[in-house]
Amino acid sequence: MHTPTAHPARSRRAVGLTLALLSACAFGGSGTAAKPLIEAGLSPLHVVWLRASGAAVLLLPLAWRHRRLVRERPALLLGFGLLAVAGVQACYFAAISRIPVGVALLIEYLGPLLLLGYVRFVQRKPVTRAAAVGAAIAVAGLVCVVEAWHGLTFDPLGVLFALAAACCQVGYFVLADAGSRGDRPADPLGVSAYGMLIGALVLTGLTRPWEAHWGLLAGHVALAGHQVPAVLPALWMVVVATVFAYLTGVLSVRHLSPPVAGVVANVEAVVATALAWFLLGEHLGAPQLLGGLLVLLGAFTAQATRAKETPLPPAAPAGPVDHAVPEPTRTG
Repeated sequence: MHTPTAHPARSRRAVGLTLALLSACAFGGSGTAAKPLIEAGLSPLHVVWLRASGAAVLLLPLAWRHRRLVRERPALLLGFGLLAVAGVQACYFAAISRIPVGVALLIEYLGPLLLLGYVRFVQRKPVTRAAAVGAAIAVAGLVCVVEAWHGLTFDPLGVLFALAAACCQVGYFVLADAGSRGDRPADPLGVSAYGMLIGALVLTGLTRPWEAHWGLLAGHVALAGHQVPAVLPALWMVVVATVFAYLTGVLSVRHLSPPVAGVVANVEAVVATALAWFLLGEHLGAPQLLGGLLVLLGAFTAQATRAKETPLPPAAPAGPVDHAVPEPTRTG
């Protein structure tokens, strides 16, 4: 016999899982959209700046609507912009300039395990066995997806940058959940809007976009064996892979525990690899297919026993972020 709250709880989990999967899929498409622009002549860092700045412009109406957040939650907004937007992007691209992309991606996606460690050892809160096992399976799958055993070369500074990206990813999940607490929870749409604005400003100083050859956006790029207007993948990267991806990722934290949402986020790597196969001709091998299945298995292992997790405590009074319970960002 079901309790009166059983159906609302299942519905809440279903909504959260759907949002998290949509976010992961949207993030996963960014690489496929960005690669033709990079091959056409834009540097990776300039593509990142285009992504963040374009999203910031689109989110300006939301920023104005939630302008009270500047006064009420300045630390949250600053942290989100520095970590969830600028930090992950800058650290990841700094890492891949020194170590293989697959290795950097794998190190960054240690974020879910770092997140569980944060909850268990810093916040001293229990973590379910299902979440821990799911995270471990997902990371094992990522080893196969990126085929990390090929050509491993470890530059200490490159590894440090990749670890910094993983830590920034944890910060994204922590801050997203922190915004939902207090007597007046911060609207995730407003947090995302201001985070993107702050991140774009920081990236402007790092990337010097005035040095880029933006005229190529008026031309064509190669995608899926065809010449398409360069503005199309640019728009997809900004609208779908950034604005939509960040907003659905933040909203998913309201319905899933941060560790579970963090594990589901690993689906991004599977989506990115599949899209690269179909649109860029980067074919998958047997280890990558197996790895993709393991990532999905890990995500759903954690989700399947979500109902058995220890309930989150009641919302605490508004205050510092340190009461947060950690769940997009991601490089995708």
